[in-house]
Amino acid sequence: MSAPANQPQSSCPGLSRASTPFAGEEKDVDGRDKPGHDGARRRRVVRITAIALAAISIVSGAFIAWVASLGPLPLEQAQRVSTSIIDRNGKLLRAFAMADGRWRLPVDAKTAVDPGYLKLLLAYEDRRFLSHRGVDPLALGRAAFQLVTRGHIVSGGSTITMQLARLMEPRRERSLYAKLRQMVRAIEIERQLSKDEILDLYLALAPFGGNLEGVRAASIAYFGKEPKRLSLAESALLVALPQSPEMRRLDRYPDVARTARDRVLERMVEEHLVSEDDAVQAKSVAVPRLRKTDADFGAAFVRRGDGSNEGYARHQLTLDASLQKTLEALARDRAIAQGPNISVAMIAVDNESGDVLARVGSSDYFDERRAGQVDMTRAVRSPGSTLKPFIYGLAFEDGFVHPESLIDDRPIRFGTYAPENFDMTFQGTVPVRKALQTVAERAGDCAARPRRRQPAVVAAETGRRQSGAAEG
Repeated sequence: MSAPANQPQSSCPGLSRASTPFAGEEKDVDGRDKPGHDGARRRRVVRITAIALAAISIVSGAFIAWVASLGPLPLEQAQRVSTSIIDRNGKLLRAFAMADGRWRLPVDAKTAVDPGYLKLLLAYEDRRFLSHRGVDPLALGRAAFQLVTRGHIVSGGSTITMQLARLMEPRRERSLYAKLRQMVRAIEIERQLSKDEILDLYLALAPFGGNLEGVRAASIAYFGKEPKRLSLAESALLVALPQSPEMRRLDRYPDVARTARDRVLERMVEEHLVSEDDAVQAKSVAVPRLRKTDADFGAAFVRRGDGSNEGYARHQLTLDASLQKTLEALARDRAIAQGPNISVAMIAVDNESGDVLARVGSSDYFDERRAGQVDMTRAVRSPGSTLKPFIYGLAFEDGFVHPESLIDDRPIRFGTYAPENFDMTFQGTVPVRKALQTVAERAGDCAARPRRRQPAVVAAETGRRQSGAAEG
């Protein structure tokens, strides 16, 4: 019997095929799947890709919407500072607290801050500040690794720009959401401000304990000077304070602040930015425990007046700070020499320009016994002997008297008014020269003339406190 025609023939006689194809298995002659299977796999890949792209689009859209909901950066509010009064050379005379009671002074890092302090600050807080765009991935990675390996937060990974973002929009919570917000804001800040502007704004907003904000306010309050020239100990202290300003307040926790300062110095030694000897010497310096006595930023005679300062950040006066300080000390000494309940006022004027170079309204603004808060340079009062040199000058010009003319210094009465000399004595008959000299000595006791310019003291008064006002 022969095999059916459609039965496949074996290549080996006497042997039949041991296996037959499985039902439903469709193979090409080369053993590959039919073309329909490739299409199904591609459709599956396309479907998964489409779903992933849709999810990414939704998340991206939600993120963009969230970023937009944050609104614009509050730059205008962050750039507000205390109203400052400066002298003719730009030196600070006084700063007024802001409406919320904070002291905040503008800062120019390039010209008004010690380079050594800036070097420590960037090395300690943000060594890649000049190269990153607001967020430092390396710092964030280091912070995440430390959190995982040590089980607690060792460093936050925040850049100076991220810290500025937090200062511009202060929030108490510490969370991933808050950190993400800081990162977004930091990128926005970097897009709108230069590195110099970012550093200036950070140095103006950084907290230093209490109501002190910014490195200038802290340096003036704690060291009694501008931060243009700082020692290594002072620089390290100012780097340490903003990290925990309330727990390191010098007027409350000076020992904690000193420990934090020393930690900054130790790290700088490890990074070879400070020598071991310099660090040891800096550690031996005690930290200030109280604000300076002039922590209200000086010159008490400079007042807000009628409120004309409102809305202006800086007012420049014709005063010379050095001369002003000299006359304030002189007025204080002369008032003490005159006796209790006596006050002194002075105005020094440049003869050539008429600029007021110094003005002392009283010998001690805070001395109630001397009515120190009465500004005698502005008080409505009798000029007294202040006009005598001018009257004598007119008499000389008109030829009424000459220096050797004799006049009487004796008691006289005009109705019920009997004028008296300040020292309550009378000299009798004296030449005009001596009479004028006596007046000049009384005024000249309060005169101070700098070497280069010759200001004239146009008012020098002493007075007794009567009924809450100074009388001359």
